[in-house]
Amino acid sequence: MTALHDDARAVLSSWQAPDPAQERLRRAYLDHLDRHPDAMSRGCLAGHLTASAAIVDPDGTRAVLTLHRKIGKWLQTGGHCEEGDSSLGAAALREAAEESGITGLRLLPGPVRLDRHWVGCGGGTWHLDVQYAAVALAGDAPLALDAEESADLGWFPVEAVPDPSDDACRTLIRAAAHAARAART
Repeated sequence: MTALHDDARAVLSSWQAPDPAQERLRRAYLDHLDRHPDAMSRGCLAGHLTASAAIVDPDGTRAVLTLHRKIGKWLQTGGHCEEGDSSLGAAALREAAEESGITGLRLLPGPVRLDRHWVGCGGGTWHLDVQYAAVALAGDAPLALDAEESADLGWFPVEAVPDPSDDACRTLIRAAAHAARAART
């Protein structure tokens, strides 16, 4: 996963954080990469980078959310990086396609947000999530539930994320919708 580690360093080094809190996270992620050569692997129990994508329609008005089977919340698609992933963006896009069943997703360039959260994997660790926006080229793309990952899956208005969810997901969905609308102009 050395190439993926290098990609993560390059992505985060060049990313322009939208606010001071995101800048602090960006720097913390880079520091984590410096201290942990295995930071891209779920085996890094000090925390590991993950990749997710908020899937939105081309107008940025609706988003795909998955009712995460283990967590029990409506969230964006995403998860652990895998050995075959060539980049963080590729990992986010792979996860989005696998978890939604949508073919023809277009990943917008660069992350839109970062989110650090505690999870139960490996007995408990930090996920340092790098979050992207993916546009479903057909705004009414049919969905295919991945029953291993999700209890439910659906399209929702960006401003009406269902409960239970969390503020991190709502913030990401709004950022992805904004990025999709900006990409159209």
